[in-house]
Amino acid sequence: MRALIFANGVYHDPFRTPEADPEDLVIAADGGSQHCLDLEIVPDILIGDLDSSDPDLAASWQKAGVEVIQYPEEKDQTDLELALMLAQNRGADEILVYGAVGGRLDMTFGNLTLLAHPDLWTPTTLICGAEEVHLLKPGGSLSLDGHPGEIVSLIPLQPGGALVTSTGLKYPLKKESLSYGTTRGISNVLLGNQAAIQLDSGLLAVVHTRRQPLKEGKS
Repeated sequence: MRALIFANGVYHDPFRTPEADPEDLVIAADGGSQHCLDLEIVPDILIGDLDSSDPDLAASWQKAGVEVIQYPEEKDQTDLELALMLAQNRGADEILVYGAVGGRLDMTFGNLTLLAHPDLWTPTTLICGAEEVHLLKPGGSLSLDGHPGEIVSLIPLQPGGALVTSTGLKYPLKKESLSYGTTRGISNVLLGNQAAIQLDSGLLAVVHTRRQPLKEGKS
């Protein structure tokens, strides 16, 4: 099951326009319910402290049968963190997150680092317009589908760097170290329609900037 989560950041129209299938789980993280309304997508669940949700909209969702899970404002997790954990606990095997960046810088940074949540093992992608952010943990691998010339940046996220092997990129790596705090992995380029990235150690953010949408499929 795929989960689509709408967070309360700035929504940028993505190349992969959200199209919820009946079997998908759609979660609005608090104010992200406004994005659902704008896209004419009815969420299955509204979760959060609801401090950024329009009360009338939240009431209308609930009246329409949307499951509302409300937390107190004084909590230790952001609404997006709650939504991610809920999606995983409900059985999602893939999570796509929209509206997770923009607005407050601290929230954007926090949302990006949620990909490294120690209890999040479900493959999760943050989608912001043409940009898609993935995270690789030690032993993980990622296959990217795209078009020649698109930018792929590899960014180590913790001290000690990341030991990376990549193919299909203009500057391939073969069990090479990308040092934390340096920019060697920024602005690599897809040579063809596919690239593969393998991580032996460290944490690695992979940012894929598309130039045009994929023609096939929803992912």
